[in-house]
Amino acid sequence: MNIEQARFNMIEQQIRPWDVLDTDVLDLLMVVKRENFVPEAYKNLAFVDTEIPLAGGAAMLTPKLEARIVQDAAVKKHENVLLVGAGTGYVAALLAHRARHVTAIEIDPALKAQAEKNLAANGVSNVTVELGNGAQGWTNGAPFDVIVFTGALPVLPEAVLQQVKVGGRVLAIIGESPVMSAHLITRTGDNGYDTKKLFETDVKPLAAAVTPSHFTF
Repeated sequence: MNIEQARFNMIEQQIRPWDVLDTDVLDLLMVVKRENFVPEAYKNLAFVDTEIPLAGGAAMLTPKLEARIVQDAAVKKHENVLLVGAGTGYVAALLAHRARHVTAIEIDPALKAQAEKNLAANGVSNVTVELGNGAQGWTNGAPFDVIVFTGALPVLPEAVLQQVKVGGRVLAIIGESPVMSAHLITRTGDNGYDTKKLFETDVKPLAAAVTPSHFTF
């Protein structure tokens, strides 16, 4: 397989048609080698439009979804990012190229180790991978400029909104399968938030996400 041709095809046939048109993001997909972050057993799927299974029931998102998240988060060079769900480190690496620093939270110890190894091997030095449950966000280092979730949440916890700076953004996929939407929530003031619905999707729920009660009284 010609890897560079496969990468080019992935960008042109999957990612660009999904409204990822930011040239900086498209260039970044050429620089950060996705195949270096895909588990060995699934290397042949590195450029395929499919989720890739990971330890603990998690999955790598599809390439188009990863790219869209990075584009819509619109991280700037001076910003500190919280990423909940480090996985193999690929989204962290993409965000790190645009950010000052990324704090990536991973609940699965094997994935944390894999993410750290992958990031180091690919020369990404401005990411810290922490072991823990980030379903309610992460208070250490808060408030952040940008918070990104790579797994779906039934609802966005109030605590997360308090962990982003005024002017900062939260990008989260909210809902329950099969109906989920990606939202960009911008904090406009101490108690003010502006929510923009980006696109509809269906991804695996975040491990340990808090499920609201469906009981009604």
